[in-house]
Amino acid sequence: MNINPITVTELNLYIKNKLAEDQRLSNIYIKGEISNFKHHYTGHMYFTLKDETGVIKCIMFKGSNEKLKFVPKDGMKVLILGTVAVYERDGVYQIYCKAMEEDGIGDLYKKYEELKNKLEKEGYFDVKHKKKIPFMPKVIGVLTSQTGSVVRDIINVSTRRNPKVYLKIFPVPVQGAGAGLEIAKAIELMNKNNLADVIILARGGGSLEDLWPFNEEVVAHAIYESNIPIISAVGHETDFTIADFVSDLRAPTPSAAAELAVADVAEIEEKISNCKKRCKVSLHRIIEVKRLKLQKCMNSRVFVDPLQRVNEEYIKIDAKVKQIDNSIQHILKDCKAKAMNLYVKLDTISPLKTLTRGYSLVESGDKIIKSVKELKTGDVVGLRLSDGTVDAQVI
Repeated sequence: MNINPITVTELNLYIKNKLAEDQRLSNIYIKGEISNFKHHYTGHMYFTLKDETGVIKCIMFKGSNEKLKFVPKDGMKVLILGTVAVYERDGVYQIYCKAMEEDGIGDLYKKYEELKNKLEKEGYFDVKHKKKIPFMPKVIGVLTSQTGSVVRDIINVSTRRNPKVYLKIFPVPVQGAGAGLEIAKAIELMNKNNLADVIILARGGGSLEDLWPFNEEVVAHAIYESNIPIISAVGHETDFTIADFVSDLRAPTPSAAAELAVADVAEIEEKISNCKKRCKVSLHRIIEVKRLKLQKCMNSRVFVDPLQRVNEEYIKIDAKVKQIDNSIQHILKDCKAKAMNLYVKLDTISPLKTLTRGYSLVESGDKIIKSVKELKTGDVVGLRLSDGTVDAQVI
């Protein structure tokens, strides 16, 4: 039996041509729920369309999705018009979408929005409840799957930034039934025994169903009640779960969470070194300024001839004393002149001055006689003259 084998590429091409011959598959109208949606930087959209039991890959190129009147997202039910074809390189068939319209919201997405709105009203997302992530935690707890690239990424990034970092890995299921309850129990256990200074809650990317444990209320409640700060790193940067909103800090990826939790020792050492250099330069500058000021002070006249200032003050005191003495003498001179002037005026009106002109005063005891009627014959009186007094008798 002589059979000529064909290549994989030939087989894929054959299947592709067979599908292309089916007119129904070239213009098919299908409904389903979007999952694992990715909007590529090129503008193309990649996602999975699913129902209760099946899935199919879809792609919508930039030229077609620019006409959309809404933004597709995981959990959204849609109606799609497109072509089923084989991508021969990978040997998979997928729908190339030409048009898309909304057909309601998927059950999971509806539950997600309802729980999100409920928790937001109850204050689970409030900034005032967010705890600060410690700068250099001693112990970092990691809640993630025991296998997979997530835990390796966190270990690699953490040890690169700080070789002496202490990581406590707590394996938990991150997908499937009961995973949410296990995650919540792990968070409660770490808080009860104070096993870490900060917790990283991490998982790789996936569809809305894959990430659903992180959208469960029991996990949100455990994060909210946690006394240990929690960094959420669930899925890719475009994936948002309820755990992200409740956590104290959201990281776009598990690797980014490790960078946020673990300080870069080399960077810190460099900053300390730079601070030391700046402090040293500043200290030298201050010392130089102080030295110049001290030198200036030492060269001043106060230090060269300290008694000069004292002598200058003595001179000022002598000048003040002389000024006071002159003022006193001037005052005394003025007083003497005034006294002399008053003396002259007093002497002018003095009765004793009148006596020098030949007059006398008649006195009887302490009384000056002003009228003859005050005297009688035989009275003894005193006569006050300019050069003395004599007694006389009235005849």
